[in-house]
Amino acid sequence: MQAVWQKGKGIVKDFLEAHNAPAPPYTTLASTIKNLEKKGYLQSRKTGNVYEYTPLIAEEEYKKKFMNGFVQNYFENSYKELVTFFAKEKKISPDELKEIIKMIENNDSK
Repeated sequence: MQAVWQKGKGIVKDFLEAHNAPAPPYTTLASTIKNLEKKGYLQSRKTGNVYEYTPLIAEEEYKKKFMNGFVQNYFENSYKELVTFFAKEKKISPDELKEIIKMIENNDSK
């Protein structure tokens, strides 16, 4: 989806070129694009003998859906468990945790 948002619209080849190395095989990316279309995240329009894809969902909305599903499936629907995991793995610093707490207390978002 990041390549699609970056390009705005395009064909599979465009998204493949926008992909960081190592890029996936063309067929793998084409399958992924088709699956994203089936899920309602992309729409296609046939132009000649290729399909051009455009996003149907904004990046921020996709992130929300993805993260909600991720937390539900891997952290028993608990954001506390998610943060605890990252703290135990030393992927988040005490200063970052303090900043998060401050954001929650102020009902802020960045």
